[in-house]
Amino acid sequence: MSAPVSTTDGLLIVVDVGNTNTVFGVYRGEELIEVFRLSTERQRTADEYSALLLPLFDQAGLEPSQAQGVVISSVVPPLHPTLEQLARRMFGQEPLLIEPGVKTGMPIRYDNPTEVGADRIVNSVAAIERYGAPVVVVDFGTATTFDIVNRAGEYVGGIIAPGIGISAEALFAQASRLYRVDVRKPPELIGRNTAGAMQAGIYYGYIGLVDGILERLLGEVTGLEQIVATGGQAQLIASGSRFIRTVDPQLTLIGLKKIYERNRPRP
Repeated sequence: MSAPVSTTDGLLIVVDVGNTNTVFGVYRGEELIEVFRLSTERQRTADEYSALLLPLFDQAGLEPSQAQGVVISSVVPPLHPTLEQLARRMFGQEPLLIEPGVKTGMPIRYDNPTEVGADRIVNSVAAIERYGAPVVVVDFGTATTFDIVNRAGEYVGGIIAPGIGISAEALFAQASRLYRVDVRKPPELIGRNTAGAMQAGIYYGYIGLVDGILERLLGEVTGLEQIVATGGQAQLIASGSRFIRTVDPQLTLIGLKKIYERNRPRP
């Protein structure tokens, strides 16, 4: 496990690497002051990341040399060496990579804890801190994941479903007479043309999937009241859900900061 360095008044760089997007958050103290979003490209080099990030830091008036810590959560293992190199070259820091052995403060009751994606652990840690336990986190990314923390604050497992985007893409690709449409809430349930009918099926069908799972979880998890959504499509789906009341777009970045602090060497 890579060892982080201590932060004082400098910047903490938190990096969330998903299958579709890579998000760089910048904390100064307790405040998240900037968020930069890049597409996730497995072949992108550390130099290419630097070339993309440096103008963004410059426009925001931030100096990379002010970084006093870097923490990375990634579900794309081939990018790990690249991002570690980026942390050393651009920020001058040895990064903390969320991996087995990192202190999370949350027991993981999974058959094989190493199988749980780093982002799911990070989200759950943040959800406990912000909303208490028991809690369910629904992350709308390339896949849609449901992660469950019980009353004792233990991660007990989850559910993985295809994301709404790849579900829609499968429909477009496999049905020769159907064409690509925007994934959004249609103006009415009953479509009056092909585009409207497809949008209704994608949107309301997906809400049916999400709410069907959440309804079962509410009957399964003792005392469950908090259901938190995050990820790119969270607001879209939450607006039509019967059970999601909280959308927290920065949940993963918050969790990364919490885990960094739990692994930071004490002075």
